[in-house]
Amino acid sequence: MPSRIHFSADDHTRIRLARAPDPMWGARLSMQVLQSTDAGLVFGRWRRAVWSRLGPSARAVLALAPPLGDPPDFLTPAAGEGGLEAGIAAVLATPRPRLRQDMARLARRQPLPPWARPLAEGDAGTLHRLADGLAAYHRVALAPYWARVCDLFEAERTANVRRLACADFSELLGGLHGDLVWRPPVLTVHDGRGDRDVHLGGRGILVLPSFFCWGRPRLLSDPGLPQVLVYPMPRAADGLSRSAGHGVRGPSLGCLLGRTRAAILESLTAERTTTEVAHRAGVSLATASHHAAVLREAGLIASRRAGPCVLHTATPLGHALLGGAPVAT
Repeated sequence: MPSRIHFSADDHTRIRLARAPDPMWGARLSMQVLQSTDAGLVFGRWRRAVWSRLGPSARAVLALAPPLGDPPDFLTPAAGEGGLEAGIAAVLATPRPRLRQDMARLARRQPLPPWARPLAEGDAGTLHRLADGLAAYHRVALAPYWARVCDLFEAERTANVRRLACADFSELLGGLHGDLVWRPPVLTVHDGRGDRDVHLGGRGILVLPSFFCWGRPRLLSDPGLPQVLVYPMPRAADGLSRSAGHGVRGPSLGCLLGRTRAAILESLTAERTTTEVAHRAGVSLATASHHAAVLREAGLIASRRAGPCVLHTATPLGHALLGGAPVAT
């Protein structure tokens, strides 16, 4: 049975295309994919690599995102648009009623592990354990592949912007995926959730393509939350395999520069704004700016101002450190 999203006149002007992949949605969906056996050709190599490196704290949080059904909504706060740090901070600040509601919904479908039961009462220690587990999971399962995910996301977003030249936002929604049907003013989402109606009431909706969204589009469980439509993006034939090189170079580069600076340097093989760098590295704008300054001081990146933005790119020395052509002497 489908979900039906009802658009008011105001909602048509409040449809937004996500500007970057959301690391919190990436974590939530990839945890479900990791525990599934579907799509072995797309995710098989990634699954094997992640399972071999996943530590106890990261494994623990998998219980909150079972392969079937919906994980708690608080795992994907709206603040995740701002990067991993902002998303995890929002998880830590989840109001107790939201925790209680989401954990009760999860407990109706499956037994909760003992460590997670205090989440329903907002236990601070348990929340911090969850935050640590989410960060550990992201480091292993997403960070080594995030640049590739961002490249595929940007290709999909560019295609959607082009489609908007020939259609409005509401018409675009119906053409994003076979399980989305647009009959004004209702978007029917065949998400396997069960028969329900979601009235946006002028709130609009965020449209987020995701590499790790497998099968059907996804919505948040609570229709009262700011709504997000997550749909499977087209995947390149090689999936995440182009990221395999990061598994060789990444750890040593991370030891040399630190994981965040290494991720930032790897993202700057093309010129990018500080905001784009922050999204690709999964950090806040202030953190990205700080690390960019350190890399610039070391001669690994160059920066220039273009209107209100600052654009960064790797220098020849930075490219050499990434394994490109050697620096001329």
